[in-house]
Amino acid sequence: MKLGKFDIDWLQGGVFRMDGGAMFGVVPRALWTRRYDVDEADNSIELLNACMLVRTPAGNVVIETGFGNKISDKLKKIYRVGPDWDLPGSLSGFGLEREDIDYVILTHCDFDHAGGAIMLGAGGEPELTFPKAKHIVQSVEWEDALSPNIRTKNTYLPENFTLLKDSDNLVLIEGGHEVVPGVRVELTGGHTRGHQVVWIESGGEHAVHMADLLPTHAHHNPLWVMAYDNYPLEAIEWKQELHERAEELNAWYLFYHDTYMKACRFGEKGKVTEKIQ
Repeated sequence: MKLGKFDIDWLQGGVFRMDGGAMFGVVPRALWTRRYDVDEADNSIELLNACMLVRTPAGNVVIETGFGNKISDKLKKIYRVGPDWDLPGSLSGFGLEREDIDYVILTHCDFDHAGGAIMLGAGGEPELTFPKAKHIVQSVEWEDALSPNIRTKNTYLPENFTLLKDSDNLVLIEGGHEVVPGVRVELTGGHTRGHQVVWIESGGEHAVHMADLLPTHAHHNPLWVMAYDNYPLEAIEWKQELHERAEELNAWYLFYHDTYMKACRFGEKGKVTEKIQ
């Protein structure tokens, strides 16, 4: 996908399945199944971890990192994780290696977003997937990840943070921050306390990655929030605000979890008017 002078592509971060009811919270099943396919046998829906590669004149940026290759067998079974996480291999298709990535943006530290920041190397030892990259995380999110509560301890997994902690690769920020010219993050909260979204602008064209505030195109309605959102009222408020701003800019929405499209634009009542599959 071209956005002004930038190239945006999607990397292989894995496929998995989750309970559709949990993904759509209090929305009645009769409504959300009109917008997203469901397995009638177990009420599960297919999701992706489609990590994004943003190539800009000022540097190469990866957004999100997927489960990684060290996820436990227990979690693989629960979420029916596919065996196809391969960020290094995906990069080779663009003539890049792991060392060519300058920045990694983690919208938050749940294991399906941050797990691939640290991978198991050829010898089975953990190593940074992108050893030269600065990893951009909100300070409040990092604080919560290192001290999880009873609700978050099953998603903030210590093995995803050990090599980043106290390293020069970790950049903790507070609020808005420009990563490279044209790529900036904005603290929202809502899903987690330190959840951030990513705005991209080049040549007068705009895109936004709302991460888990908008996991799929079917979640456009501000009231359609997940059972996994820790602060659902905040999530609703931020979705309303972000939609207004994005649609004024005619921005592309970029998706990480959506099986059916990588990006889209919305029209009235959340109808998809353009999409990239």
